[in-house]
Amino acid sequence: MSKSDKRTPADNKLSTPTGLGDNAVKDIEAALNALLADTFALYFKTKNFHWHVSGPHFRDYHLMFDEQAGELISIVDDIAERVRKIGGITLHSVSQVAGMSRIAPNDAKFVEAADMVGELLEDNKGYLASVRAARSLADDHGDAATVSLFDGVIDQAERRVWFLYETLRPAQTGGH
Repeated sequence: MSKSDKRTPADNKLSTPTGLGDNAVKDIEAALNALLADTFALYFKTKNFHWHVSGPHFRDYHLMFDEQAGELISIVDDIAERVRKIGGITLHSVSQVAGMSRIAPNDAKFVEAADMVGELLEDNKGYLASVRAARSLADDHGDAATVSLFDGVIDQAERRVWFLYETLRPAQTGGH
């Protein structure tokens, strides 16, 4: 084990042979784990809003938040397994998620429905920017499989941003 290798013997027992260099694994592992933390946090926040939405658009928002939360939780395993496929170590606990996530929690007992949509719109835009930056990093390291994973995550995030944005757009009046 070289001096630059900061992994413990337990970490090395989980190593996976890969064609990626040590620096690539370290960089991509960090990007994937940050994205994993953000995905869990955004999932939980979206579910929180799903559970607590109230008002005249209840049904539409309730269903949209549930659909979006489902999209988020469905990619968690893919992200974590990608970390392992490249020989990295994934997150182990909720405390790691809380410590690494760039998604701010919302612990308010009541949030207006439109404010929920606006907050999720901003969170998803930030999430999308983070995924694009991580994709660029993976591309720089020649990790085509991680780039491919990120392409799908980007597509889903763009769809969430689109739906949230259109939900907040004022109604058009008059002609075309």
